[in-house]
This record gives sequence, structure tokens and C-alpha cells, in this order.
Amino acid sequence: MSRVSIKNLWMEYPNQVVLERVSLEIASGEFCALVGPSGCGKTTFLRLLLGEEIPTRGKIEIDGQPLIAEPGPDRGIVFQRYSVFPHLTVLQNVIIGREFEQSRFFGKLFGAKRRAAEEEAKEVLKEVGLSAHLNKYPAELSGGMQQRLAISQALIRKPKVLLLDEPFGALDAGTKSQMYELLLRLWAEHKMSIFMITHDLKEGFTLATRVLAFDKVRIDPQEPGAYGATVTYNLPLDTKIAAMREAARNALEPVRQPESFASA
Repeated sequence: MSRVSIKNLWMEYPNQVVLERVSLEIASGEFCALVGPSGCGKTTFLRLLLGEEIPTRGKIEIDGQPLIAEPGPDRGIVFQRYSVFPHLTVLQNVIIGREFEQSRFFGKLFGAKRRAAEEEAKEVLKEVGLSAHLNKYPAELSGGMQQRLAISQALIRKPKVLLLDEPFGALDAGTKSQMYELLLRLWAEHKMSIFMITHDLKEGFTLATRVLAFDKVRIDPQEPGAYGATVTYNLPLDTKIAAMREAARNALEPVRQPESFASA
């Protein structure tokens, strides 16, 4: 389960209100696209969900429990810029999530624990089409492959909520299409709730089951920071929700990947 409740959320900095009066009820397993002009608080909202920021007022709950005010394994994040370690191989980049979790002092696993982490990482990398590149370094991968590696880093922790900050903004159109197919398949298989920032409205309506538009509804020309943005439109795409839930119930037959997918 991954139901997210936002109740009268405010985020303020000195002389600047970023978000105000944000209240949402997001059902478990929804895919939400966050759209709106630059500077309207979308990234701040994502940081609040991640636990990097503490709201000035209001609260966030996941499955009825208050959000822990720090990043945790129940929330994964993928950034627009590939957040991978350049000095580690593909396999090591994914294993490191388990190493930090299970060996907080040394950051290394040995013996049976290491073998178990390797098998788990290989399974995740197989899901995203990187099985043939386990021993390569990020510099040897294309942009699409690096972004799939970043998604693998998030998936290894089995998050309830996946946060995406313009994950496909730097990719070409062909690679984007392949990433869309991958993301929708992973979303259905892992039954996560997803919040994705995008400046591409077509992308948002293509992928999401709900579109959340952020913008300011109050503006003071004399004091631009006096008011913050809020959710001005909350658009559930009901037909897509029904179709995608039906696909999930049908247990999703394996999707055959095009030959070009592994080299994107």
C-alpha cells in the first residue's frame, strides 16, 4: 500500500511563501504528473515528499502514518541528471544501496550477504534491460542506459513511492518512448505510487493517471513572495486508471523489448 495524504500543506522561507493550502488524497498505486510554470513549487513539493524539507504547516501521511522527516527506503527518487557513481560499475551502483542499508559503518557486504545483494541487483538490472552491461562504468553507457541505472538504484530498496524530477528531460525522442514503456511496466509490476515532475504536458497526460497543476492564485505586485503556489487543477484521468488497473489484475505478461532497447 502507498496511499498519500497531504493536509493543508504550507512551505515558507524568509520573505518567501513557496507553497500554500495544498491538500490532496492520492490513492495507492496512482501515477501523478506534476506540471506548472518554473518556480511554482513542484520541486519543493517533491523534496517535502522525500523528507528533505519539513513543512512549515500541515502534514504528509503515507498509509495513514506521518511522514518521517528524512529520506527513507519507502521513498525512491530519480533526478533529471543521472545520479550514478562514476567510479562504480553498473552492478556496484545498484548493490551500494543494500550495502549502505545493511552495513552502515563499513558500507560493504561480505560472504552470503554480498552474494544475496548481487543476485537481487542482477534481478533488478534484468528488469530494466541492463543485464549485458553489469561490469561497465557509467561513462560507457548512453543517456538512456544511465537513466535506467538510476531507476535501478531506486528500485533495489523496493520503495512504496517513487519520485521523479524531470527524469526524461535530457533524452531524445526515441529513447524517451522506450523509457515510457519501461516506466509504465515497472509501475504496474511493483505497484508503487509515482509523483513525476514534467514540463511536457503531452508526457504528463501520456503516462499519468492524475495530473496535478501547480500555480499561484494570489499575487501581490508589491510583495512577490507574499503568496505561494497551490494545486490549481487536480485532474484524475479515470479511463486510464480503469484500464491500467485492469492490466495489473491480468498479471501483466512479460513485455518483449525491441532489440534496440538494450543499446539505448
